[in-house]
Amino acid sequence: MNKEELKEKYGKKRVPHEWRKTDWFTTLVVTFFGSGMSPKAPGTMGSLAAAIVAYPMAIFSQSHLGQDEVLYIGGVNFGIFISLTFLAAALFVFFAAIPFVKKAMKDTGTEDPGWIVIDEVCGIFMSLAFVPSIVIIHNPWILAIAFGLFRFFDILKPLGIHKMEKLPGAWGVMADDLLGGVYAGILIWAGLLISVYFC
Repeated sequence: MNKEELKEKYGKKRVPHEWRKTDWFTTLVVTFFGSGMSPKAPGTMGSLAAAIVAYPMAIFSQSHLGQDEVLYIGGVNFGIFISLTFLAAALFVFFAAIPFVKKAMKDTGTEDPGWIVIDEVCGIFMSLAFVPSIVIIHNPWILAIAFGLFRFFDILKPLGIHKMEKLPGAWGVMADDLLGGVYAGILIWAGLLISVYFC
C-alpha cells in the first residue's frame, strides 16, 4: 500500500458518531463493545481490546480442554501447533461478523470505516491460532508480539493482503485482516520454534 492509499484510508476525517445511524446491537458487534469508537487509532484500540480478551480466553480454554486444545501437525522434530480455541474463535468472528459489517456499512453509507474493528479482532485471534493457550498463559508477552506483528500487516498490507481488501463489501473488510493474522501467526510460530531449538 503506497503513501497516498495509506493517507486516504487512515488520514481521512471521520464523521463523528456515524455509527449512530445503525442499530445498537450492530454497533456493539462491529465496534467490539465500543473499542472502535476511539477518536484516535480505532483499529489499534480494537486490536488491543482483542489481545486483552485473549488472555482470559486462553486460561478458560486450558482449564476446560487441557491438551485437547492443541492440534499438532508435522513430524517428530518439526511441526506446528494449532490452538483450536483461537482458530475456532477467528473463524467464528469472521463468518458471524459478515452480516453485521454489511449492515453497518449500508446503514451508514460508508465503506470500511475506521470504527468497524471486528475485523481486527478476527486478525488478532487468527495470529494467536499458532500458539497453544498454555504458552500464552505462561508467556503473556506473546500477546504484545501478536499485537505488534498484526498491526504491522494490517497497516502496510503486504504479501497480497491489499488484494484481499478489494473483495466485495464486508468480505473485503474481514478477509484482509484474517490473512494478516495468518502472516503474524506464522512469524510468531517461527520465533517460538527458533527459541526452542537455538536458545
